[in-house]
This record gives sequence, C-alpha cells and structure tokens, in this order.
Amino acid sequence: MSADAVQRKDVLDNAKVIAVVGLSNDPTRASNRIGRYLQQQGYQVVPVNPNLTEVLGEKCYPDLQSIPVAIDLVDVFRRSEAVYDIVKAAQEKGVPVVWTQVGVHCDEESQQLAQDNNMTLIENACIMVEHRNLCK
Repeated sequence: MSADAVQRKDVLDNAKVIAVVGLSNDPTRASNRIGRYLQQQGYQVVPVNPNLTEVLGEKCYPDLQSIPVAIDLVDVFRRSEAVYDIVKAAQEKGVPVVWTQVGVHCDEESQQLAQDNNMTLIENACIMVEHRNLCK
C-alpha cells in the first residue's frame, strides 16, 4: 500500500463526523450519493449548504462555524476557488482533515495554510471510491 493510501485509510478509519460542504438534496448529484454512502458506512454526515435546512434526514448548516459538534473531516463539493476559505474555516474550527472531491484542486495558499496548521489535505479524490478500495 502506498504512503498516500495508508494516510487515506488512516483518515477514513479515524473519522466519525464528516461535514459535507456543498451537499445537495438532489439524489442525482454526486454529493448526495456520496453523502448517503458515507451515512450507510456509519459516519455521521453533517450537511453544509446555506440554501437548505435539511439533507439526508440531517439538519443542514449554512457554514462550518455554525456546526455545534466537533468535526473530524470536511469533504468539499465546491469549486476549487472556494477551497481556501473552506480550509481557513476548518482550521479555525480545529478540523484536522479537509478532503476535496475529484476535480476540486487546492491552490498553494490552501496547501500552505493546511501545512502550517498541521492539517491533512487530500485533494482531487473521491472519498467514496477511496473508502471502497481501502476500508472493505
């Protein structure tokens, strides 16, 4: 197993509460399918979407700061341009891991912010695919 795979498996094994930023209530959207999959695997999924009040049977929050519980991992379904602000919000909330989905990239500032704050930043990888490959 590669070092990246070992790191990802460790992240997935230790996470309990996953905030999904950009979680849609549309069941045809990837964020919804993946959020549902994560719930089925036993994770507590906390939806983050300022336009919704509930997704997948869970209360939806407008931003990470509004979530009243500790978060182990932030899964990002937003454009790459939004990643820095999400990493910054995660850092301020003490979240140790930010994971961006396929096609979502982190700029140098995001990577530096994560590194400076001892955060794990996994980018451009589907958390569902990685979970199926590493945790079954």
